[in-house]
Amino acid sequence: MTALAHQEPQSSDRLTADLIALRRELHQVPEIGLDLPRTQGLVLEALRGLDLEISTGTNATSVTAVLRGGSGTSQRPSVLLRGDMDALPLSERTGLPFASRNGAMHACGHDLHVAGLVGAARLLSAARAQLEGDVIFMFQPGEEGFDGAQLMIDEGVLDAAGSRPCGAYGLHVTSDAPAGLFTNRPGSYMAAFCQLDVVVNGRGGHGSRPFQTRDPIQVGAEIIGAVQTYITRRFNVFDPVVLTVGEFHGGTAPNVIPDSAEFKAGIRCFSPEVEDRLERELPDLVNGIAEAHGLSATAKFQRVLPATINDPHHAEFWASTAKDLFGDNRFETLPHPKTGSEDFSRVLDEIPGSYGHLGVGPTDIAPEDWAPLHSSRAVFDDTVLPDHARFLATLAERRLATEAAERPIS
Repeated sequence: MTALAHQEPQSSDRLTADLIALRRELHQVPEIGLDLPRTQGLVLEALRGLDLEISTGTNATSVTAVLRGGSGTSQRPSVLLRGDMDALPLSERTGLPFASRNGAMHACGHDLHVAGLVGAARLLSAARAQLEGDVIFMFQPGEEGFDGAQLMIDEGVLDAAGSRPCGAYGLHVTSDAPAGLFTNRPGSYMAAFCQLDVVVNGRGGHGSRPFQTRDPIQVGAEIIGAVQTYITRRFNVFDPVVLTVGEFHGGTAPNVIPDSAEFKAGIRCFSPEVEDRLERELPDLVNGIAEAHGLSATAKFQRVLPATINDPHHAEFWASTAKDLFGDNRFETLPHPKTGSEDFSRVLDEIPGSYGHLGVGPTDIAPEDWAPLHSSRAVFDDTVLPDHARFLATLAERRLATEAAERPIS
């Protein structure tokens, strides 16, 4: 029996009410990017009174809190738990009484992540005397395209307890899965994200005489088709690549062939080896096609985020903790990785650990009508927050106990 298992029912009810209230307050004041002063203030207020070593970021409004356990050896292990805090630039259309009205929205559920991590901090603080090591709580801004995880790593979050964590864990809610269902998998869990920016340089002229020009739009379109074909024919379908051209720009009038055209593609893959090949081969393909038509091209390949890869041992620990706490019927191992990307991958590149999801699909809406993450209609069942908090706290408590038991006595 762990210290967390002894929580009084009255205390649990109070925690539930507090976490739901905090989440809904956060939901009404979403902020974007790395500068989240209102969100940071609410987090600091929610942590007030806990025996934590708290520091804030220099280059972003991050919060790092360290809980020192009251037990353990002089070679103290530590565990990191992470919750991201930023929102998205879209106007909410849920009609909820606590909906955002400032033009931004917590459409990815980060308001629940913050509240769940606050709950874990409260639970672990109450069990502090029995903790066999330390816990780092990583409240991170800038997950939505700002690489806030790397910024916090650069500012020292992984060393905040004095020694690097023996495990790092994160949890992301998802609005289109049943409330209370935990999922993860060992190995590749979420995709790496890369970007390919291409400019095709030709020679413009009159649309009625294309033979006197070097048409960059036509060649750009051919390159887009060729890149898609290249991926399906040269890359293993069981280590897949997903490429989407989301931007294409060229020309100013229907009877004018421009001098240049450009497009930008987002690329997802699941292994560093495939990333290496993409970086090496796609620019060569682009340049070769352009040259075959007598044009030139520049192709810039940028690695934005690495794949999120779960350490097999820690993924099994993550899964067994969920099943032990909530029953086998509330956990599923995903058969395939998710094609979205996540900057918690930066942490898992440095520290062994695991990442997974928790369903928060609302029970009062038919599953076929659940809106996905990043939708302006996304609705989240925040009654799962006590389970969210308890799960994170138990991961930390169990990992510290396991690590302490395996370390030699000094």
